[in-house]
Amino acid sequence: MTDHATQAFALRGVSKAFRYFRLENLNLELPLGQIMGLVGPNGAGKSTTIRLLMGLIAPEAGSIEVLGHRVPEQAAVAKERVAYVSDDMRLFSGATLGWHMRFVARLYPDWDEAYAQTLLKHFNIRADQGMRGMSRGEHIKAMLLLALARRPRLLVLDEPTSGLDPVARHELLTELMQIVRDESRSILFSSHNTLDVERICDQIAFIDRGHLVDARDKESFIERWRRISLDVPTGVTLPRLKDAVDLTLGERLATLTTDRYEPALHGVLEQCGARVTDVQRMSLEEIFVASVMRSRAEVQS
Repeated sequence: MTDHATQAFALRGVSKAFRYFRLENLNLELPLGQIMGLVGPNGAGKSTTIRLLMGLIAPEAGSIEVLGHRVPEQAAVAKERVAYVSDDMRLFSGATLGWHMRFVARLYPDWDEAYAQTLLKHFNIRADQGMRGMSRGEHIKAMLLLALARRPRLLVLDEPTSGLDPVARHELLTELMQIVRDESRSILFSSHNTLDVERICDQIAFIDRGHLVDARDKESFIERWRRISLDVPTGVTLPRLKDAVDLTLGERLATLTTDRYEPALHGVLEQCGARVTDVQRMSLEEIFVASVMRSRAEVQS
């Protein structure tokens, strides 16, 4: 990693077109020492973004830096300190986990054997296990062990908790949070599981249909979004609010969703004759769905 690098990665104006899909003008940055959750539905562009970061494909426009190195031009140098795990990766079926551990240790000088042994215990797997006899969850834990024990500067995980039982997921997420206590290490965590993302991530990016919908630190998402319940008497018309993401009207009750919540909004609503009956924080999943639906409506209008 170059001395001047202050970010795990930076994508600036990145675009990439395929026959039926286009990633358009993607701007995304992750500071060192943080975890970013990349959230999006199937086909949103998460895997394409990761492939671009790993130098597996080249962008048609824009620039990419990983640990201070330009990608794909310097991808080989950058990937010496990057580890990647995807739920569709497979290890050699005819070999044991111990064989894989020795193989990876020979390739990467930062391999931490003591840490690898600790992970064996945490994940409840054995070095003498053959890959062919491992369950789906055990296979994922084996791949994660091989990646984590390399002590990478950037860990890229594509749906890493897929196939894990709740206890194994808890163990993995706890381990990931321990990693970034070292402020020189970062994680990109792509997942459909918003509960996992909400639990461990510092930064969150929503992507949909090849476009970045929103990206900011987790606390900003949680603090800015609210669902407001209203009592709206007959004859009262609610004002048009520029920060209203959704407004659902019933005979007397209404629900307003906003991504720019401020207590002063209560006064605006009550001045027109409505009464605020409840204000609720929203889960990350609810925020994600609302963000994507608003983005799709804007594209169609």
